[in-house]
Amino acid sequence: MSLSFEPDWLRLRERADATARSTELVASLRHRLTAPVVVADLGCGTGSAARWLAPQLPGPQHWVLYDRDARLLALAEAELPAPHTCRTHVGDLASLRADDLDGVGLVTASALLDLLDRATVDGLVEACVGAGCPALFTLSVTGNVQLWPAHPLDAAVRAAFNDHQRREGALGPDASATTAAAFRRRGAAVTVRSSPWRLGADDRALVEQWLRGWVEAAFEQRPDPAFTDYLARRLDECAAGALRVEVGHEDLLAVPADA
Repeated sequence: MSLSFEPDWLRLRERADATARSTELVASLRHRLTAPVVVADLGCGTGSAARWLAPQLPGPQHWVLYDRDARLLALAEAELPAPHTCRTHVGDLASLRADDLDGVGLVTASALLDLLDRATVDGLVEACVGAGCPALFTLSVTGNVQLWPAHPLDAAVRAAFNDHQRREGALGPDASATTAAAFRRRGAAVTVRSSPWRLGADDRALVEQWLRGWVEAAFEQRPDPAFTDYLARRLDECAAGALRVEVGHEDLLAVPADA
């Protein structure tokens, strides 16, 4: 499974991501961090999580940016908020170990866990707990999608998409619960908060692209011709500013016992 995304898509969703993420979890985390803070950002993409999180943490900060895509790492490095510093690391997160997090005060990731399989998530949890690092994982999909006005095929498309998310062993909508359980088994304190996208007429460009990807994945999983008509209907509603969407996510903060 590819874990790389196009920069244009990541830019398009950045504002919705920033609005959705839980500031409550950041507030509860802040007092645990002592400047200078070293933050490891796993699967950083274009660096949107750093742009959102850095102003909320004590400074100065040094960010270690991880991604499999060198193009995205270059963008993230170029747009890290001043005056913070960073280094980049191209590689597979499956190889991350506690020793790699030596000196790190916080591990974070955004919209990542649902793309990973159980073994990789278990390895990330083991690394965080072994290093005594708090972990803030935001925007893991829950599989709960609501659209207004309702349509008779909403549930079928949602179910097919969620099944598609679990292909190749990916956790998909089970990611948040699986990660929380892995941390708790290792004695960490875990707090989970809802962080849904709530999109409407002002978000038409994002809703259009999200709709296309959502329904196309559902069709790939279950090739129902009715899904094609469904997409056309929903795109018309989106263009008219008549469609509202809520896409469920969860944010998770885990604090190891010795953090």
